[in-house]
Amino acid sequence: MTQPVKTSTTTAFYIQAVLSFVISLAGLAAGILYLPVTAWVRSFLALGLMYVVTSTFTLAKCVRDRQEESTVVSRVDQARLDKLLAEHDPFRTE
Repeated sequence: MTQPVKTSTTTAFYIQAVLSFVISLAGLAAGILYLPVTAWVRSFLALGLMYVVTSTFTLAKCVRDRQEESTVVSRVDQARLDKLLAEHDPFRTE
């Protein structure tokens, strides 16, 4: 009765997402590193970059958790409906 949850993410899409993240992070870090400013400004920008990256991971986790929660709720509701339909006998007399 239990069916595994189907994922729609392919391996190629996952690799593309990881590569895109790594390239953009490296590009921005290199831009901060070679920016012609003082060490204090460079440090502030690097700290901001780390904050954006960690908050992005947190947001992605929250979105994923909310989506999984709605999937589980809809699967539970579907299981309840299937049980009610399986137990229902329209020709039964009371």
